[in-house]
Amino acid sequence: MRVLVTGGAGFIGGHIAEQLAASGHDVTILDKFVPYYDLGIKDHNVEAIREAATANGGSCTLVRDTLTDAELVDDLVADTDVVYHQAAQAGVRKSVEEPAKVNRYNVDGTVNVLEASRKHDVQRVVIASSSSVYGKPEYLPYDEDHPTTPVSPYGVSKLATEQYARVYSEIYGLPTVSLRYFTVYGPRMRPNMAMTNFVSRCLHGEPPVIYGTGEQTRDFTYVEDIRRVNEQLLTDDGADGEILNIGSTDNIDIQTLAEVIRDEIDPSLDIVYDDPREGDAEHTHADVSKANELLGYEPTVDIREGVSKFIDWYRENEDWYDPLVRQS
Repeated sequence: MRVLVTGGAGFIGGHIAEQLAASGHDVTILDKFVPYYDLGIKDHNVEAIREAATANGGSCTLVRDTLTDAELVDDLVADTDVVYHQAAQAGVRKSVEEPAKVNRYNVDGTVNVLEASRKHDVQRVVIASSSSVYGKPEYLPYDEDHPTTPVSPYGVSKLATEQYARVYSEIYGLPTVSLRYFTVYGPRMRPNMAMTNFVSRCLHGEPPVIYGTGEQTRDFTYVEDIRRVNEQLLTDDGADGEILNIGSTDNIDIQTLAEVIRDEIDPSLDIVYDDPREGDAEHTHADVSKANELLGYEPTVDIREGVSKFIDWYRENEDWYDPLVRQS
């Protein structure tokens, strides 16, 4: 099949594109290569996708441009069967600093993708949403009926994204599925996340830094589970028109996460604390029963297994991935 992955040089988009290329599909990546973090990581993502395509009879085409260019998006979608819309201006804290920029990329860009998909009758648009849409919990775990009161412009933009997808499905009959990801982690993840910071600092003999008390909790989802459910949606129409939580149900507080990483790498290190960061949610915890009912989704990697796998991968790829090594 012909597949377009927006943001396909990024972390999640890159893994989805790699999985699809490994299954022999023809993958086009649209990615602006915005230097939000070291672009060498995106280069490695694209290299992995191309290697997967070459080894399995697929293809990989890279378009370095922006999804805010409606004409370009229309041209790319015209030659596409299924769209995976993963591109976004990421980062809760970045969105607090530049809310208008986040709206332009995340909301206007999404409308471009949906409008082109409607015009060219694509088979499905799979939208990347986020647990950030929930904001402060009224109860946990979050189910999809929980009130959506995001506490950052990023969360607002993701809520708008999935709601536009829902409306395009209801009004125009465009098959869409929006997946609310819960703190995805794994190989090639963004280096400015808590988990990567903990691992990097511990590997260099520096104490992990927790922003806030460490009582914040997260539902960490290993990227292999994200890859699997996205590939399933290439042909599975069981969730068309729906919004689904995709998490691990494996809730852990940040203090414990730091301790697990510290203890595996260097138990002698202390843990230090700094001021909390504005816009971060206090707690996330996914109820995935709807995704299980509609798609048979079940997370397969718990947090301690996933952390161990990530640390092993990190050590093997430290020379190009670790920010402290690259700066030295």
